[in-house]
Amino acid sequence: MPVAPAYRPETTILELGDGFYDVVAPARFPRHTLRRRNERWAARVGLDTLDEAEWLRAFAAFESLPANLPERLALRYHGHQFRTYNPQLGDGRGFLHAQLRDVEDGRLLDLGTKGSGQTPWSRGGDGRLTLKGGVREVLAAEMLEALGVYTSKAFSLVETGEALQRGDEPSPTRSSVLVRLSHSHVRFGSFQRHAAFRDAARVERLLEYATAHLVAEGGATPAGFRGAVVARSARLVAAWTIAGFVPGVLNTDNMNVTGESFDYGPYRFLTTFDPEHVAAYFDHTGLYRFGRQPAIVLWNLERLADTLTLVAPVEALRPVLERFESVFHEAVVAQLLARLGLVPRNADDDAALLRTTIGFLEGSPVGVDRFFFDWYGGEASARRALDGPAAASYAADAFTTFRKNLAKYEPVAPERLAIPYFQGADPCSLPYDEIETIWAAIAERDDWAPFEAKLQAIAELRSANPELAARGRQA
Repeated sequence: MPVAPAYRPETTILELGDGFYDVVAPARFPRHTLRRRNERWAARVGLDTLDEAEWLRAFAAFESLPANLPERLALRYHGHQFRTYNPQLGDGRGFLHAQLRDVEDGRLLDLGTKGSGQTPWSRGGDGRLTLKGGVREVLAAEMLEALGVYTSKAFSLVETGEALQRGDEPSPTRSSVLVRLSHSHVRFGSFQRHAAFRDAARVERLLEYATAHLVAEGGATPAGFRGAVVARSARLVAAWTIAGFVPGVLNTDNMNVTGESFDYGPYRFLTTFDPEHVAAYFDHTGLYRFGRQPAIVLWNLERLADTLTLVAPVEALRPVLERFESVFHEAVVAQLLARLGLVPRNADDDAALLRTTIGFLEGSPVGVDRFFFDWYGGEASARRALDGPAAASYAADAFTTFRKNLAKYEPVAPERLAIPYFQGADPCSLPYDEIETIWAAIAERDDWAPFEAKLQAIAELRSANPELAARGRQA
């Protein structure tokens, strides 16, 4: 394959050795129809020179990339699912396909799959992904990246020509295989598996791998690693909060040590800022509702700490958990200011702005995306906002309190308000109903125009607030 000169293959996962993964064979699909190719990120890993046939060989037939992993590896892990421990988990419909380096920052990246066939961990499933599921994941990853959330990237989506039976949607339904680009496939549950077997040697080996290649800032000690993961996870949930995003499911196997958001199943973007919003129809108790996300992430971090007690004293690990709240607060303030396009002031003013923002949004019918669109740049947007569809809500007492705090701030880039995005009538958003409409066009007429139009709109959102989007590239 004619990879670019910047392509830098890696096989570091093989350092882990026996007990961490299973060699698997990819499924053979009757058809390969390319539906999405992430050109921006293909260039960042030196794969933008592949033509369509070469791309499909790499990301639908799963031929090895040059000098890369010779075999496909389904990773092993356990996890708490709705707080019940499940030792039967692992990559059930995916595998690690390749590893490489980011052209721009040199960081290690994984190319992992979803819908690529059965593995020893499929638990009776067919190992496939619906095309609708693939479309939803592409949209989620693109939107989150634009909103400054550190997320896996939807690298490739290929329709595969099978008719799948699913109990939760009309069947038969079309099939696909997705490739994600992310900085890690090491989950909290990866540590949990080896801790459950009381295998201190493998916990230590996984720790060495993670601190050498994935989470270097904490150093090589268990406490340092744990502190780094706490900080990364706190920043992630802060970003979800300001994005108004509900992953739906936050089991320990749905969190990885790099603090990256990934695996978009029953997600929702909030229409209004509702702490009680539940994304997953099967979350009957609301365990993973929007307002509980910080507490859930902290609980999951405690389970990760449990695994490290095999290789470190409890006393050395306990203090790092106490950092979560302060890091979360700092991060949610920074994320708020970035989404509003404002220059930070001082700790007291910034905290007051956060309080009054949340105070207004929680009791308001104004949509999350509408609010941030209307008040991007602060008072510089007042005329635009007060002439818009939410003007009546901006006359409420709670908004008056927020606006007094807002008036203290200067915009990062006031000239940006003149660009077409902010001169438009409505913000880019991704409500559930629109996703359903996009899918209906594909399912009923094979019409991909609404899908492509939404991706273009998200790209315009990303360009409209580059400082916010850049936050999603920070670990």
